[in-house]
Amino acid sequence: MSFDFSILDFIQSHLRCGFLDTVLVFITKLGNSGWIWIAVTLLLLLLPKTRKWGLAMAVSLALESLCCDMLLKPLVARPRPFTVNPSVTLLIAPPHGFSFPSGHTGASFAATSALYFSKSRFWIPALLLSAAIAFSRLYLYVHYPTDVFAGALLGCAAGYFGSRLTELAGRGTKEERGA
Repeated sequence: MSFDFSILDFIQSHLRCGFLDTVLVFITKLGNSGWIWIAVTLLLLLLPKTRKWGLAMAVSLALESLCCDMLLKPLVARPRPFTVNPSVTLLIAPPHGFSFPSGHTGASFAATSALYFSKSRFWIPALLLSAAIAFSRLYLYVHYPTDVFAGALLGCAAGYFGSRLTELAGRGTKEERGA
C-alpha cells in the first residue's frame, strides 16, 4: 500500500492545479457508470457498417461489469484511498462502493480493447480517452494505482473475450444461413 500512496501523494503534491482540477473532473464524469462507452456502443450498433464493433463493445462491457462490479469489488472489499487518508480534499462527491478494481478504468479498457480486437481504427482515440479516465481516478484520489492497473487488465481481457465471442457468434450465424 505504501507504493500506492507514494504515487497518489506525488500526484497530489506535484501535479494538482486548477486547470487539471477542472479537466480531470470532466473526464472522470465521462466514465461515470460507463455512460460514454454505452453511448458509443449504441451509436455503433445503429450503423450497419459498425454494428460488429458495437456488439463486441456491448459484450465486453457486460463481461467487465459482471467481473468487476458483481464479483471482484465485493470479494476484495478494498477501501478507497480517501477513506484511509482523509486529509486529501476530494474534487468530486465521494464514490460509493469498494476500490478494487477501478470500474471506470475497466469499462474504458474493455471498450477500447473490443475495438482493437475487432480491428476498428476507433481504438486509437478510445485509448487516449481510456488513459485519461484512468489517470483521472488517481488524480482525484478515488483509486489506488493497483486498482487502475487491475481495471485496465480486466478491461483488456473483457475486450478480448467480448470480441472473440462476437466473432464466434457471427460465424455461427453465417454457417446456419449456409453462407
